[in-house]
Amino acid sequence: MQGDTDFSGKHILVVGGSSGIGNGIAHGFRARGGNVHVWGTRPLASDYDAAEGSDLSGLGYSCVDVGDPDAIEQAALPFGELDVLVLCQGTVVYRRGEFERPGWDKVMAVNLDSLMHCARKFHAQLAVSRGSLIIVSSVSGLKANVGNPAYAASKAGAISLTKTLGQAWARDGIRVNGLAPGLVETKLTKVTTDHPERRAAALANIPQARMGTPDDMAGVALFLASPLASYVTGHMLVVDGGVSL
Repeated sequence: MQGDTDFSGKHILVVGGSSGIGNGIAHGFRARGGNVHVWGTRPLASDYDAAEGSDLSGLGYSCVDVGDPDAIEQAALPFGELDVLVLCQGTVVYRRGEFERPGWDKVMAVNLDSLMHCARKFHAQLAVSRGSLIIVSSVSGLKANVGNPAYAASKAGAISLTKTLGQAWARDGIRVNGLAPGLVETKLTKVTTDHPERRAAALANIPQARMGTPDDMAGVALFLASPLASYVTGHMLVVDGGVSL
């Protein structure tokens, strides 16, 4: 089974792989021999700080604003061939900003629209390699999120898109799956994890009594991209320590 998660010689792009969950996934593939490139939002890889959960050592890097469809269209292909595409981009607007048009439009553009634009861009390469597309959603896509309507709606859309592309692109030899993380300590969740009372309340609702880690998410992504999941298509795997039970 160990050989099934050997990605030596494979080419992997992780959109949103500059920090947090995406960075953990990128290094998961790299540790297993993959040639990994990431897309992020800052001009240079050196602009990222390890204190923010960013480690770009050993990874290729490009600055691409996926909130802009034209930027996606114009971005250079990182490899001549592509075996795995991980779409882990995401943003959120707090303080009820998503109830207003600027916040709603920003979150939907990054969290949902860009998934389809990126998937379309790399469809041909993935069809040639009979590769794997992995979409990172959230358990917020399975329930209400009172303060973040755009985040919840976009993550629900990501789940539906995973199912739809899984069905539509299976005939092209592309397996499309996804994962829905629960609470993972990243810069997007600091509003909870950096607040002692909120952190304690969140942990109290998680049956495993701990937050997830980027490495936890990487393990699932590796499985979904590997031959171990060769008959898994259009599935969104919930990885949340049981919080959604």
